[in-house]
Amino acid sequence: MSRLSSLTEALLQAAKAAGAEAADAMALSGSSQSIDIRAGALEQAERSEATEIGLRVLIGGRQACVSASDTSPATLARLAERAVAMAREAPNDPYAGLAAPDQIAKHWDLAALQLVEDAEEPSAAHLESLAREAEAASMAAPGITQVEASAGYGRRQVHLAASNGFAGGYERSSHSVSAVAFTGSGTAMERDYAGEGRIFAADMPSATSIGQLASERALARAGATKPKTGTYPVIFDERVASSLIGHLTGAINGAAIARGSSWLLGGLGTQVLPAHLSLIEDPLRPRIGGSRPFDGEGLPSARRMVIENGVLLGWTLDLATARQLGMQSTGNAARGTSAPPTPSSSNLDLTPGTATRADLIRDMGTGLLITSMIGSTINPTTGDYSRGASGFWVENGEILYPVNECTIAGNLRDMLKRIIPANDARAHLSTRVPSLLVEGMILAGA
Repeated sequence: MSRLSSLTEALLQAAKAAGAEAADAMALSGSSQSIDIRAGALEQAERSEATEIGLRVLIGGRQACVSASDTSPATLARLAERAVAMAREAPNDPYAGLAAPDQIAKHWDLAALQLVEDAEEPSAAHLESLAREAEAASMAAPGITQVEASAGYGRRQVHLAASNGFAGGYERSSHSVSAVAFTGSGTAMERDYAGEGRIFAADMPSATSIGQLASERALARAGATKPKTGTYPVIFDERVASSLIGHLTGAINGAAIARGSSWLLGGLGTQVLPAHLSLIEDPLRPRIGGSRPFDGEGLPSARRMVIENGVLLGWTLDLATARQLGMQSTGNAARGTSAPPTPSSSNLDLTPGTATRADLIRDMGTGLLITSMIGSTINPTTGDYSRGASGFWVENGEILYPVNECTIAGNLRDMLKRIIPANDARAHLSTRVPSLLVEGMILAGA
C-alpha cells in the first residue's frame, strides 16, 4: 500500500506544479487468476497483474480526469500537464469540487471490516481442482450433458488522496467457484447455473455443492414451455429479486434526480414500499465485498436508513449532486481512475418477511415463479417495466412445470408498493433481498 500512497502523493504534487488549484488522485493495484473447465478439458487459464493511476484536477469549476498504467515519474508529470490543459478547456461546472476538510474521513477501522484474507494466493492447480470438483459433481447427475465450471481468485488494493488533506486506502480479496450445467439438445436444450463468492476461502461452500446445485437447477428446467397469457401473481425468486430493488435504487440516485429523469422525482417523504418494509444501506458490514471505510471522495462511510416503514427518506448523493440539489452528500461517491465520482449504493438490506418461499408459492395460487430474467425495457421517467422471464408455472399453490419465453410487465411505482417478501435472503450477499411476491402482473406467453 505504501507504493500506491507514494504514487497518489506524486500525482498531487505534479498537478500542483502544472497549475491545478485542487486535485485528487487514485492508484489501483491488483492481481487475479481464473481457471475454466469445459467438457472435461482445461479451456482457459488466465492470470493478470496491473497497476493503474488516475488524476482529477480542478481549476475553479472546470475539471478533467486522466488515467494511465505507466507509473514512471515522466508519465506522472505529462499526465498532470495534460489534465490541467484539458481542465482549462472544459465547461464550467458550479457543482464540481473536493470535500471541505471538515467533511473528510479521518478515522476508520479496517480490521473490523475484514475486507482481505491474510493468506497466500491459491495456486493455479488448486483453482483447477475446485473447478473440476464442481464439474464432476454436476456431471454425476443423470441427464446432464455438459458442464462449464470456473474457479477464481483476486486481490486488489486502492489508495485515494486529495489536496484537501484526505489520504487513505484499503485492500480486498475474493474467492469464487461457479458451474453452468446443460441438459437436453438442440431446441430442447436447457441450462442453469450456480455460483458463490466470498472474501475468505473458509466461508466458501464446497465446490461439490455448487456443482450439484447447478445440475439440479438445469434438470428442473427440462421440457420448459410458454406459460398462459393473462394477469397473474408473480414471485421473483431470491436469485433475481434484487433486480427490483436495483431499479428502485437507480430511481433515487442523485444523478437521475439532478437530471430530472427519474420516475421517483418529487418522491421524497412519500410511500414507495409497503408500510412495514424498510431499506437500509450499511457499507460497514464486516466480511462483505461491498463494504468500504470511505467513499470515492474521502467521506466517511456510515449506515443510513434509505426507506423507513415504506417512506423514502433521502436520495443517494455524492458531493456534486448534493450541491446541485441543495443537500448534503450521503457518502455514496463511487469512482474509477478515468472519470469523476458518481453516486452509487453499497450494501443494502430489505426488511425480510416471516413466510418462506414455499409459503409464498402456496399462497399465490396460480401464477409464475421467476428464476431467470433476460433483457430489460425500463422507462426511467415513468417506471414502466417489461422484462423477459423464465421459471416455473404454479397452480393451486404447487409448482407444475418449467416455463420460458415469456414477458412480464407492470409499473415499478405500483409493483414496489405491493411486494410481499419471504425470509430467504442470503446473509453473505452485499444486497440482501428475499424472494418477492407481486400481485397482478401482466404476463405475455402462449
